[in-house]
Amino acid sequence: MTAVSTNTFTPDGQDFKIAVRAQWDRSAAGWNEHAPEIRAWLRQASDAMLDMAGVKPGASVLDVAAGAGDQTLDIAARVGPTGRVLATDLSPAILALADVNARHAGFGNVQTLVADGEALGVPPSSFDAVVCRLGLMFFPDPLQGLRSMQRALRPGGGICTLVFSRPERNPCLGILMSTALKHAGQAPRDPFQPGGLLSLGKPGLADALFQAAGFRNVASTALDAPFHLPTPRHYLDFIRASASPIQQILGRLTAEATDAVWAEMEERLGVFTTADGWIGPNELLLTAAQR
Repeated sequence: MTAVSTNTFTPDGQDFKIAVRAQWDRSAAGWNEHAPEIRAWLRQASDAMLDMAGVKPGASVLDVAAGAGDQTLDIAARVGPTGRVLATDLSPAILALADVNARHAGFGNVQTLVADGEALGVPPSSFDAVVCRLGLMFFPDPLQGLRSMQRALRPGGGICTLVFSRPERNPCLGILMSTALKHAGQAPRDPFQPGGLLSLGKPGLADALFQAAGFRNVASTALDAPFHLPTPRHYLDFIRASASPIQQILGRLTAEATDAVWAEMEERLGVFTTADGWIGPNELLLTAAQR
């Protein structure tokens, strides 16, 4: 078992959250515009996440770090009119889009709440299931986040989170990070540094955090989730529209320097071009448990 410190947060965790909130507020519209690509990429993983969390008709479900709510709509359809979904996110701007998307889809069983995932502030033992899709790895203190989710669950309730797995199984992210850091004049980073894209990919870490948070029947499953797009430029258009750590690294470069970074990324990512288009390897990690 991987040892877990209860002091996993960064010293400037609050400043980190403020910066992340601002970045997602700025990127909300761009992320929402790429919903079709995101949905195609994460379709299988999202279905598996809902299955493993035990999302069923009539259930009350907490969707943490919901973003623009693509998976929120799937949850709302599963639980039906007798169930309910509470979608939370740190960013008011992106959560407002989740609310709009739910209304446009005709779901009246979706509510939204701007909330820090490490301090959700929802009534204890009030949900049958909790999910968090590609959000937990961005928490400065993921253990605190899991404890907050555990409190929100009813006894016996299920949880499933989805994060990126090991660095070697996510080479596209490695290319993006190494290229950005090189051009920004920054040293390579520990890929498992809290708050990063791959921070929970260390083998055994997610399971250990879940157990430390008080969950039982913890199990993780790796799932291939390649990104199918016409060209690497389409992938970079998606990255540029998101509030990824890549944007944070490039934030202080000039426009000309930034263009050079994107050009090099596109060239390096070209290695994944096939006769059927660009297929970027990704591996995701689903961790499921019960309270």
